[in-house]
Amino acid sequence: MPLQLVTVPCLADNYAYLIHDTDTGHTAVIDVPEPGPVLAALEAHQWRLTDILITHHHDDHIQGVDSLRARTGARVTGAAADAHRLPRLDLALADGDSLSVGSEQGKVLDVPGHTLGHIAFHFPQSRLCFTADSLMAAGCGRLFEGSARQMHASLQKLAALPPDTLICPGHEYTAANLRFAATLEPGNPRLISRSAEVAERRAKGIPTVPVPLAEELATNPFLRAHLPALKTAVGLPDADDVTVFAEIRARKDRF
Repeated sequence: MPLQLVTVPCLADNYAYLIHDTDTGHTAVIDVPEPGPVLAALEAHQWRLTDILITHHHDDHIQGVDSLRARTGARVTGAAADAHRLPRLDLALADGDSLSVGSEQGKVLDVPGHTLGHIAFHFPQSRLCFTADSLMAAGCGRLFEGSARQMHASLQKLAALPPDTLICPGHEYTAANLRFAATLEPGNPRLISRSAEVAERRAKGIPTVPVPLAEELATNPFLRAHLPALKTAVGLPDADDVTVFAEIRARKDRF
């Protein structure tokens, strides 16, 4: 059976995620912005936490890790390249390495750009990918440490996953990201319908994530920098894809 997924709102606009293997009882959390909501979700489902998976070093993704480890005894996994600025790791992994949650094997994807040591966790059997602040719903993370070329390559790696993969990003930024996307593709019908759906969900306080990769491919401008229409929209009809991506990112930073 595929892993069960629970989306856990944290802080003002962060998300943690629980994944649970029914056969073994093993449960992992991806990122810990704060321990309280994660512990509440575990109690509500009567699950025992066995693993903590860390995507990157920013405080709003790791500041609850040590407290949650102390409460649960869970094993902490993160990027070997970032071990010096993460909570103490029990398992340090790199691009292409495997990890298991219960009976399901996942894979680590190196996705630098937002930070140099950012990783994602892909569980192909369950069609889940935890992308945190690399690929976000209708957007991507700011380039705090990496380059536009690095982030573009990271997003291309994620875009190559099966289109029915559920993308699980780290923040509730979808509505703002879609408003920006509409400045580039105002006539995109998928973008128009997605914006309406997101507005309805937010009005009801419902998370807008996870989201199928297919939806991202159809509406996320950072995955569409190769399209002639996007290149024309930013005034760079003859530019290479990375140059267009960098211009889109710069415009989003000013938006």
